[in-house]
Amino acid sequence: MLNSIARFSLAAVLSTGLSTAFAAPITYELDSSHSFAAFSYGHLGLTTQQQRFNGTQGTIVLDTDAKTGSVEVTVDTTTITTGHDGFDKQIQGPEFLDTEAHPTATFKSSKIVFEGDAPVAVEGDLTIKGVTKPVTLAVTSFNAKEHPMVKKPVIGVNAEAVIKRSEFNAAKFVPAVDDEVTLRLVVEAIQP
Repeated sequence: MLNSIARFSLAAVLSTGLSTAFAAPITYELDSSHSFAAFSYGHLGLTTQQQRFNGTQGTIVLDTDAKTGSVEVTVDTTTITTGHDGFDKQIQGPEFLDTEAHPTATFKSSKIVFEGDAPVAVEGDLTIKGVTKPVTLAVTSFNAKEHPMVKKPVIGVNAEAVIKRSEFNAAKFVPAVDDEVTLRLVVEAIQP
């Protein structure tokens, strides 16, 4: 009897270990209606201006058991929304984003840093105006659950990083308008 119990216990431990070792990563597609990129900066020492892009798409792959994953995000920089058509055009011009020559900005991860089961940072390369620089996005919130409407796995992520726009050839009006820009990524992504 004890031998049977020992064999059952060993089988249970092995099957649990194997299922964990072979747990598949989950791929999530950004829900463009609930995902966007935004940025903020100090303006003339008066206010903090906040702008956003309405066209954000991408893929996130997470394996919380293996503590690995990847992130690829593409932002349509022609979708800038400042609240003023003339300023939208100025931001899209060659002195800032030059959207005619560079209609997208991209982020591609090289590493996701986990604490427990949750990602806390995403390291990778940010490309704006054809210039690529290493950037670390700090994950300020992360939630994973079943989507209440579509009944599929969904994640919600807020992340941010501070960059210098002068490093991306967009330094017009520095220092009157701050060189440092805070980038924010707001993402809801669903398993297809």
